[in-house]
Amino acid sequence: MTELAPHLATFLREHLPYERKASFHTCAAYAYSFQLLVRFAASRLKIPPCRLNVEQLDAPLVLEFLKHIESERHNSARTRNARLAAINSFFRFLEYRLPSCLDQSRRIHAIPVKKIDERLIAHLTRQEIKTLLNAPDPRSKLGIRDRAMLHLAFAAGLRVSELISLRLEHLDDQACSSVRIMGKGRRERVLPLWKETATTLRAWLAIRPRDRCPELFPNAAGRAMTRSGFEYIVAKYAASAALSEPSIAQKRVTPHVLRHSCALHTLQATRDIRKVSLWLGHASVQSTEIYLRADPTEKLEALTTFAPVGLKRGRFQAPDKLLAMLKDVSAPKNYAD
Repeated sequence: MTELAPHLATFLREHLPYERKASFHTCAAYAYSFQLLVRFAASRLKIPPCRLNVEQLDAPLVLEFLKHIESERHNSARTRNARLAAINSFFRFLEYRLPSCLDQSRRIHAIPVKKIDERLIAHLTRQEIKTLLNAPDPRSKLGIRDRAMLHLAFAAGLRVSELISLRLEHLDDQACSSVRIMGKGRRERVLPLWKETATTLRAWLAIRPRDRCPELFPNAAGRAMTRSGFEYIVAKYAASAALSEPSIAQKRVTPHVLRHSCALHTLQATRDIRKVSLWLGHASVQSTEIYLRADPTEKLEALTTFAPVGLKRGRFQAPDKLLAMLKDVSAPKNYAD
């Protein structure tokens, strides 16, 4: 039997951050997945988590764990697939270190990914975006900061992790005409900024506290802004903007909705899915095709390009009810003797 703890520690502390060059957020997500798995396995096997063995994490137990997080924790199929991806990554790591678990690893890799519904993405209209960006109070310090964050998140189409990890040196100069983003998969990109966005950034930089926090947007305590902190900011101003724009109240406004809104507006302006993919920092254009399904403009252009098919009138005509009745009465009938 092989102890699980040493191999799992090596996977999370050395393999992912140094060999795979995974981001901090990926390492944290994988660590949380195994925190759930280890607790579940320890409770089922009635042993302390530190005494778990690699061989005990077999395919049946992993399947029970996946059912558990869906039925009892009420996780979505997308989250379930993310937990399975973390487990598969760990067992691929073990294949080169523990040849004895190769068969166990193949059985776990055979667990299928659950299909999910590809629904249309949520986004805000131009008027809704304008109302949301104007919601922060420009007369207060936090209002100026929040205004700059919302403008930058929408204009650059940033992920939450990209926004909260921005530092002062990521801005090109004092004019704030462009920003350098280190995106998902360590893909770096440089994005030009609108004059209005640059103006809000310069207003924030003029009053930004000179403290030890290197991040561009610290929280009220002077430390780095967290993901939940920005989610709270977006939800707060969405509720405020809904008072003047009631349609916002019917939508669930999250930080990622700002990214979706940027993508759709960029697609409508450029008509080029490749430019949208480059702007968002996608690894493949296939990831950007979801916006084609949500944008009706492309379908309308296709509809107007082709002339409608001419349909000829058929020869069939419904019989007159009176004539049908008379024919039925006058038809000869066979009467039994």
